[in-house]
Amino acid sequence: MENNQEVYAMPRIGEKAPVFKAVTTQGEINFPADYSGSWVILFSHPADFTPVCTSEFMTFATMEKQFNQANCKLVGLSVDGLYSHIAWLRTIKEKIEYKGMKDVEVTFPLIEDITMEVAKKIWHDDAWRKQYKSGKSCICN
Repeated sequence: MENNQEVYAMPRIGEKAPVFKAVTTQGEINFPADYSGSWVILFSHPADFTPVCTSEFMTFATMEKQFNQANCKLVGLSVDGLYSHIAWLRTIKEKIEYKGMKDVEVTFPLIEDITMEVAKKIWHDDAWRKQYKSGKSCICN
């Protein structure tokens, strides 16, 4: 029996981050130039309004000050559009309570990636197809 499994490569520590411009909930960003001199956690999610994504965004948002103190910036990525992102972040702030967190305001940028162009750059060699659609996170610096 022949094994036809596809092999995917994740970005590795020490690799250069991909260069891109993107529309976000905080305006346009030029990555990684806008974050020069800082560490960056760029994490991806497959869609807005999902339970795991929501709890992770709330947790990151409540810890953002600690990340900033460590010279680390947060950037989220999802395939949904800007208006969906805005509605989702508003819902998190106004309606969601999770593990004692409520009224959580997400102030770090959330990238609009409807075409998945940013995801394709991150998950080079077509790795984005398997990893991004599965909701696994990516950490880049």
